[in-house]
Amino acid sequence: MSSSNSSSITPPPSLDQLSDAQRQALEQVTSITAQEPTQAIPLLHLSQWNAQIAISRFFDGETADSVAEALQAEEYARAQAAPPPPPLQTPTAVPRRINTAVLSPAPRIVPQRDAAARRPPFLISILLFPFSLVWRIANGTIGLIYLIFPFLPRFRALQQTPTPTTKRSLNPRDTAARFIRSFEEEYGSTSGLTWFDGGYAQALDLAKKELRFLLVVLQSDEHDDTSAFNRHTLTSPEVVSFVKTHNIILWGGSVQESEGFQVATALGCTKFPFVALITHAPNTPPSASSQGMSVVSRVAGVVTPAAFTQKLLNALNTHSPALERIRAQRAVQAADRQIRDMQNSAYEASLARDRQRARERREAEEAARRAQEQEERRVVAATTLARNQEQWRKWRASNMPPEPKEGAVARVSIRTTDGERVVRRFEKTTTMEEIYAFVDCLGVECEGGEAKPVDYEHEYSFRLVSPMPRKVFLPDGTTVGQELWPNGNLVVESLVDDDEDDEE
Repeated sequence: MSSSNSSSITPPPSLDQLSDAQRQALEQVTSITAQEPTQAIPLLHLSQWNAQIAISRFFDGETADSVAEALQAEEYARAQAAPPPPPLQTPTAVPRRINTAVLSPAPRIVPQRDAAARRPPFLISILLFPFSLVWRIANGTIGLIYLIFPFLPRFRALQQTPTPTTKRSLNPRDTAARFIRSFEEEYGSTSGLTWFDGGYAQALDLAKKELRFLLVVLQSDEHDDTSAFNRHTLTSPEVVSFVKTHNIILWGGSVQESEGFQVATALGCTKFPFVALITHAPNTPPSASSQGMSVVSRVAGVVTPAAFTQKLLNALNTHSPALERIRAQRAVQAADRQIRDMQNSAYEASLARDRQRARERREAEEAARRAQEQEERRVVAATTLARNQEQWRKWRASNMPPEPKEGAVARVSIRTTDGERVVRRFEKTTTMEEIYAFVDCLGVECEGGEAKPVDYEHEYSFRLVSPMPRKVFLPDGTTVGQELWPNGNLVVESLVDDDEDDEE
């Protein structure tokens, strides 16, 4: 804590008083933020000469709390005690051969919309609320004065140094669209480059899923070499043809944006323009890559198109065989999976056919069983009906009154369905139902003592008709004296078809 307080009170050193480590941090901050050294030195001095914290303060416009200051002080003390790091390598000093055992990881970066996690704690916010309120009132008052006196901002612009502004980050798709639109407006939409219109995380996931190479281009709009690199190297026909021929995913970002800055920090970018080739490196140790994705080649600064493509081609030749083996394994697995799916489909279809046949067999057996039961019930019903009819005829014949000899009688001639003629006398008061019973009981031998069937209602299967003139007589309560007096001629007409008679 004491080191933090003392460093904040001590004035920042001049450019000539800087050590090698401080000069390296100053070079990194000025290359990313495009600040003047006189403006970057106070910011680095406030950040304990930590380049990442200074760059974060420059883009976010926020200050760290006391705990962060203490941690920065301890890191600064350890950095002073440790030997100075080696100087940054220029693009010409990059080794030609890639060592796959020391590949740097390519982590998956998902930027947040707002930097809400860097706000001070709630207790410190309460303690600083009066000062912030006074600052807002004073700032509003000064703004009102500048509005009333419009010539005052000119003097303010001459006296004050420009302060970094806070940029509000957008979602990755909007940020990528803004970068692509700015690039096409500056270097033309007919350059031939096809940029990935999504975030870095989506591009990394696509490269991992499809086993393709991902080319990450990080630029600083304020850097002097950006325009020359884009015009002479990135948009050259040789580079455009190389990217299209090898089906490389191209993603670009600006370090002025939150996502681009986070990607540059994660990939260890130290000089602009910066290009990193990322792919899936299965032969690397688990600790050397993040989720299997590694940076296999780096290009920093302005290089010629031939050197640029040659360096990327070396990385492609080194890692393409492993990717081809993985693609072949995936193709074999996909073919096996397709064969299994086809076998499962055929098996399911066979099971469905078997189930259909079993269902049809059960339905046929059930229909046959129902038909047999119905036939059995019909036979039983027909047998019962015939037995009841026979028993009823015997009972009715035993109770039939004898033929009258004298008195008020009518002579009735009856022609049966067989063509035979039967003549019989009936009393005048005999009902037509008696005549129906007489005709139905013709030929029935009665032994006497027959009982009437229980729960049986007899129905006649014929009707008696008078031919001239034709008249149908029903077995009702009308008498012979009303219908057939003194003589009558009747014909028996069967109500059952011949086919039904044959079946019975």
